[in-house]
This record gives sequence, C-alpha cells and structure tokens, in this order.
Amino acid sequence: MSEMSGLQVTVFGASGFLGRSVIARLLDAGMNVRIAARHPERLRFDAPDTRVALVQTDVRDTASVAAAVEGAQAVVNAVGLYLESGAETFDAIHVQGARTVAEQAARSGLEKLVHVSGIGANMASASKYVRARANGERVVRETFAGAAILRPSVLFGPGDAFLNTIDAITRAAPVFPLFGWGETRMQPIYVGDVADAVFHCIDGDAACGRICELGGPRIYTYRQVVKLVLRFRRRKRLLLPVPFAVWSAQAKLLSLLPSPPLSEDQVVLMRDDNVVGEGVVRLQDLGAAGHELETMLPECLASPNR
Repeated sequence: MSEMSGLQVTVFGASGFLGRSVIARLLDAGMNVRIAARHPERLRFDAPDTRVALVQTDVRDTASVAAAVEGAQAVVNAVGLYLESGAETFDAIHVQGARTVAEQAARSGLEKLVHVSGIGANMASASKYVRARANGERVVRETFAGAAILRPSVLFGPGDAFLNTIDAITRAAPVFPLFGWGETRMQPIYVGDVADAVFHCIDGDAACGRICELGGPRIYTYRQVVKLVLRFRRRKRLLLPVPFAVWSAQAKLLSLLPSPPLSEDQVVLMRDDNVVGEGVVRLQDLGAAGHELETMLPECLASPNR
C-alpha cells in the first residue's frame, strides 16, 4: 500500500482503454476513486467496491465537472476523442473540456492534476486532433500551473486498438497495407505502465508542472511491429507499401460514413515519428518500469489464432 492510501481521486474518461487501467492501479494502491464519465454504467466490476463511486459527468458541462471534483485531493483527466461527431469536436473535448476540468480543479484547491495528452502534440500540426491536444495542454498549464502533462506514445495492452487491429487484418487478408513504407518510428508503451506513471504523478512531485513523455523500452518502425505480430501468430503475409496520398484520399471518402474506420487525422499521425523527445520527464524518472512489447504479446493477443 502507498502512503497515499485513502486519498480521493476523481478520474475523467475512466471508461476508456487507459482510464480502466488507471482505476485498477489507483485502487491497488488503496486510493478511493470517483469515476467521472458520460456513461459510467459501461464499467463493470467483478465485485462491489466501497472505494469506487460512479458519477455521470460531461467535461463540456461545468456544473457536473465541479460536482465530480468536489472533495477530491487529485484529478486525472484521461478523456480522449479520436473522431469528431456533431457537438463532440476536438476543440470541445480536448481544449474547452480540458480547461473546465483544470479550472474546477484549481478552484477546489486540489493538490494534484494529471492531464493525459499524447506525444507529438503541436499547435502547428496539419492534424486538427494534434492541434487540439497541444491547445489543451496550453490551457491546462495556464489554469493549473502545477499540472503534470503526460504524453504517452502508442498504447498497447489486452483489448487494445493497435496490436489487435493488426492481428485482425492479418488474420483475414493475405496482404497487409502499410502506411507509406512502414518506416514511421514509434515507441509503444504498455497501458499498465502509463497507469503506473499516473499513480507516481499523484504519489510524488517529480512531474508537477512538467511535461512527461512516456514510451516503452524500445523504438520500432511500424513495419517491425507488424512483423512481430505475424511472427507471434506464425503467419506469412505480403506487406504492401501504400503512399500516404492514397491513404489521405481514402480517408476523405470514408469520412462520408457515420463511423469511418479511418480519418485524415489518423493518416497525418502515421506520417510522423511517435517517440520520446529530449528535455522531458520520462517513464523511468517517475519511478515506473516499462514492459517490452514482445514480452507482452501473449497477454495482448490472447484470442485464438484462426
């Protein structure tokens, strides 16, 4: 148990892939967790836990955010939006929503705020998503000076949308289309390691007011990650390079669908390397250890190989 046992922590975006791991890590440390989500009923627990409270919250609604942070000592904002839909825009969630959470955290006199963004956040990016992430970081720092900004690289873990998508495509098709030549570099990080970093941000001061970039122990190209999945599954597939211009054109066509499987922002993200930079706090600086992607493949791809 941590010395922070009994601490009240509010987690926004708790029903997401990362949010669920954050909850588990904080509960394991003995903390009390208030789950603030638009659809908290989607969360399922093996057994009732008196240390867990579910609160229906929308980061676009100031009153619900204020109620969610009241009485807490720390707040984690892990809300993520990857496709815009109606009023759910990148600006509304990643900028205005981030501002609302930071403002209410500051007004409540909270000790710690952990804001989850992503590596590559840049206000000059061609991607609306990336620009919104960068602007979200800016408003959080302006509003809550001591906030810890976490920028994880590509997340992987059981039920992820990264390795499992590669697995599904290579299971169904003899050819796997690569983004460009598949040479984009990335530093995939295990979701549990990011949750561990969140815990250390709350439990210590190393990240207060700092930007933390979180990557796994190794850097891979996208092509190398695909080959790792193929080797694990003992499959042989043709890896087909596809120019980014073709991906962009396809994304524009797919954008006409209600729930497009590919967006132009995702294509832009795959153009740029996604690795930890210089002059930032790293995973090891927070006292967390990283898991190798190869080591975790059996856990991440636990479904039968068909």
